[in-house]
This record gives sequence, structure tokens and C-alpha cells, in this order.
Amino acid sequence: MSGKSNTVNTVLGPVPAEELGAVAVHEALLSVVPGAEYAFDITIDRAEIFETLAAKLTDFRAHGGGTVVDSTGMFHGRDVRLYEALSRTTGVHIVASTGQGPEELLGGYFRTPQTDPPTPWPAEKFADLFTKEITEGMVVPRVERRAAAGLVATTATREGMTATDESLFRGAARTALATGVPVSLRYGADALHDLDVVLDEKLPADRVVVGGLDREDAVAAGAPLEVARRGAYAALDHVGVEHDDHVTDAERAALVAGLVRAGFGGRVLLSSNATGVAKGHPANDLPYSYVLTAFVPLLKAQGLGDEDVRRILVANPRDLLSVR
Repeated sequence: MSGKSNTVNTVLGPVPAEELGAVAVHEALLSVVPGAEYAFDITIDRAEIFETLAAKLTDFRAHGGGTVVDSTGMFHGRDVRLYEALSRTTGVHIVASTGQGPEELLGGYFRTPQTDPPTPWPAEKFADLFTKEITEGMVVPRVERRAAAGLVATTATREGMTATDESLFRGAARTALATGVPVSLRYGADALHDLDVVLDEKLPADRVVVGGLDREDAVAAGAPLEVARRGAYAALDHVGVEHDDHVTDAERAALVAGLVRAGFGGRVLLSSNATGVAKGHPANDLPYSYVLTAFVPLLKAQGLGDEDVRRILVANPRDLLSVR
């Protein structure tokens, strides 16, 4: 990257990219299935949630972590004030996200046809919604806007991208073009197809990270290498998850080593998709420090050196998250 002063949008404001340290690029802090906050059998005690998350972030920092990216988007429990307090208390930088998806988890308003005859929300409406969360700050419902979102996160329907999903992806790409933040996408059935939808909006590939590429179907199709070849970031972001159609950590480590040997070490990202606190769904209860403590030794055993590890955990996410 150039020598200019690059910054990253965190919940406490812009931070020089060089200060991020090791980054967990695809995690969840408070993850709430939309609607669960209203359920009689769900308890949301913000003081208890704060204590749980503060302990997990402190552990992350104690093991060398610097920044956690909450990539849950707008309506899955994102609590900007809570994240501000957590960042101040623990010293861990927190990057929050705008964005939505997949279609089945959108609120009714965002699934309401906007035209006659009915069509899904157009990409431009999603782009306007997401862009304002970066240029004017993330919405704290019905009260105010706070800090700028640091990325746009969106997900396609697992069985394959729907028309609404496509509007979400195109809206995310247009937001990235307008604001300089990156797009984080979780593919549905076909990683390369879903990446192409974003690139069709003329967004440079190095502003896109494709997550979920440690799913068995993606690995079998050679998607991690092909995503990297196209210039996007390939995220193996379920490190520590060895079920639900994902490869094992040993296979992940070999995959990372292969990408590095093929010359694509600058396009690899790692994360655990850990859930700090989950409401309405099971948590992926791995510590945020799992990649640092349990997976890095596997990379070293594959022959990767300290510089390779630093590039993947520090330099790559720094370059991705820098606003430009």
C-alpha cells in the first residue's frame, strides 16, 4: 500500500491502520436472531452481556490480539453503545459493520415489494441505507447515529442467491465504492458467482473478502485459490469448527500453506466466526484468541514463518479495512 495515512473506522472513531495489531476479521460480539429480543423466554441483561464480552476481549488481548471485527450487520444484535464501552474498557479495537442478509433474515419492511408489479428492494435503496451508516454513523434505533461502520457485511441464501440477495450484494458494492470501506460477503451456493455480482459493480477485487471458504464445497471446488487469483481476499473464517460441512483445522492449515506457496499469502484471512454472546441461536463458543493460540502452531508446523503469519493476521486485514 502507499505510505499515506490510512485509517480504519472503529466504534470509537477513525484509528490509524498501523495500530490494529492482530485482527480477528469475522466474529460476532452480541448475536441476536432478529425478533428474539422480544421473546418471553429470552433474557437480555446488558450488564451480564458486558461482563461476558469484556472477559473474552481481555483474553484476546492477553494473547496478542488487537482488533475484533463484528461482522453481523445492522439487525442481529449490534449494540454500538455497548461496543464503545467494551473497547474503552478492554483496549481492543472494535470494527462494527453495516449490511444485511440473507433474505430470509430481513425484517418485513425490507422484504416489502416497492413497485407495481412487485419487485424486491432495488440495490440503490440498500446502498443508500448502508452508505448513511458510514457517512453519518450507525443507527442507534430511534435515537441517534453513532460512529461510522467499518465495513459492509452481507450474506446470500445458502441454497443460492435470490433476487433480494443480489440487490443486497450490489447495494453493498455501491456503498463500498461511495465510502471507501470494504465488503465482506458470505456466499450462498457458489462463491465465484456471488463474488462476480459484486465485481460487476466495478468494485476493485481487493476491496472484497469472501467468507466461508473453508466449507467443504468451496474447498472441493478450488474456490479459495480462484478467489485469491481474482484479487479478492479468501477468508477461512471458521477456524476451530470441524463440523457442519466444514474442513478440519489440519486441512485448513494445509490449505493456507498451499495458498502461500502459490504466491497468494497476501490474500488470505483467518477468523473463527466465534460468538461472544448468542440469543435465539446456539453460540460458537470458541475464544476470540483461538486462531492465535491453537491455529498458528498448525501453520508453523506446515512450514510458515513468523513473517507469513504476521502478513495473514496483521497486514492483510489492515490493508482490507483501511478506508480508501
